[in-house]
Amino acid sequence: MKRVLVLGGVSYNTMIYVDSFPQPEPQTVFSKRLHDTVGSTGAGKALNLCRLGFDVTLHGVIGDDMYGDLIKGYFDGEDLHFIYEISPGGTERHTNLMDAEGRRISIIQVQRAPDPSQPDQGKIEPLIDESDYVALSITSPYSSLIPLIKRHGKEIWCDLHDYDGVNPYHEPFVQASDYLFLSSDLMPDYRAFMERMIRDGKKLVVCTHGKKGSTALAVDGKWVDMPAIEQPLPVDTNGAGDAFFAGFLYGYARGHDVEVSMRYATIAGGLCTLSHELVFPQLSVELIEAKYDKHFSEERGEHETSPQDYVPSSTDGGRAGAGGM
Repeated sequence: MKRVLVLGGVSYNTMIYVDSFPQPEPQTVFSKRLHDTVGSTGAGKALNLCRLGFDVTLHGVIGDDMYGDLIKGYFDGEDLHFIYEISPGGTERHTNLMDAEGRRISIIQVQRAPDPSQPDQGKIEPLIDESDYVALSITSPYSSLIPLIKRHGKEIWCDLHDYDGVNPYHEPFVQASDYLFLSSDLMPDYRAFMERMIRDGKKLVVCTHGKKGSTALAVDGKWVDMPAIEQPLPVDTNGAGDAFFAGFLYGYARGHDVEVSMRYATIAGGLCTLSHELVFPQLSVELIEAKYDKHFSEERGEHETSPQDYVPSSTDGGRAGAGGM
């Protein structure tokens, strides 16, 4: 079983669902649904990786408060190791406004959790040393761990999210990472950026385009363009990028090439959009393998889909456990 250390990215979020985003003017808006749950990128990656058979440790910052207790209780129901530090400012909170198409407006850090000067390196160093993969979240205090990760000879996997190619906040993470993931939302010329990253020494760059699919470029110079799998309208797109990341690492850790790993990523990301949580409830090694067999034919190289294929059924159930890496 491969060990993954996920560093940073834990919050407790309020999800508000509306038919359409309100115009920027005073008004009363009625929500369709309200949902409170664990959020943020580190939590999303850790939860999906656990379900896909990895031995996962998540390090995060929470408050000594009700929301921190809710986060700990949520993770107690999952097969992951949650190691945390206490922030005097309390648990980080986000409010996400979701429309009927699954799009999101995020109000980040509703309750600001002051960043500690840096995470406890003495606590984290043995976790780095024993990990096969290190996923570094773009949370500013965690950039202080980059030299420590490098000192132990570990490669850094990093998700830049909606990076625009110039924001200086992302620069230490861009420079330090060996494997980069990002969205094309703010980067229309993403291919030029990906090529530049490979020239700069990155081993892999993956760019997601929502329902338009995804694109990968590795050191061999081969482009992989992967279409999204046709499915019903999303329930909630939160966590889909983290699920995509976990699906890719699942394939990669099993020795598959970039194209096959992108297929697993596409399946995991698509499943996540059918849940109000950061992880599809029935996600498991068995399920992702069954979905792979259903949607991809290696002999013909065809992409077979049906909108009904992702509707959960009684045969999809179970948590990750068998087939670990």
